Amino acid sequence: MNIALQKIAAHTPYTITETVDVSDLEDLDNDIRRIGTVDVTIEATLNQGIYTFRINVAGEMILPCARTLVDVPYPFAVEAYEQFTQVEYKASKDEEIFFVDREVLDLTPYIKENILLEVPIRVFSEDTKIEDVIDEQEGFTVLGEDEYLEQEAIQQEKFKQEKQSEQQKKVDPRLSSLKQYFEDDE
Repeated sequence: MNIALQKIAAHTPYTITETVDVSDLEDLDNDIRRIGTVDVTIEATLNQGIYTFRINVAGEMILPCARTLVDVPYPFAVEAYEQFTQVEYKASKDEEIFFVDREVLDLTPYIKENILLEVPIRVFSEDTKIEDVIDEQEGFTVLGEDEYLEQEAIQQEKFKQEKQSEQQKKVDPRLSSLKQYFEDDE
């Protein structure tokens, strides 16, 4: 979303409404399964050499449910403020005023950054039932209680057998000569 800074200087406040494609966020963040276009409204003003942008972003992203991993639509609305200047000494990292050395400003990276900040840590699907649980995906498999108990019993039995075989293999160094005596007898 490119904005000519001269338009802002000529028409303050300058308002823009556009639809922006941010689908490449699906590749950047593993939590976002799908996101298409978002509606962006920008109000830009110029005051004492500082361009201030009030950015409103609204859209919907598809995220995985924290319990069941089914798709959950998550509508969002973000309001952010970004400041820029073409005067180098007015730029400040502490006040987040960014220096711009061109006449056209691309706000798409700032829009994407604010959307990523809006992604929640967890979402839960209200409509999900146990039948909707994804049984298998790369790296894991969901087991029922009976299957889990069966596998647990098998693992415990293997562990006991391994422990017994280790104990049988271990011989007290003081009795090692007796071990040889029994081997010769057989």
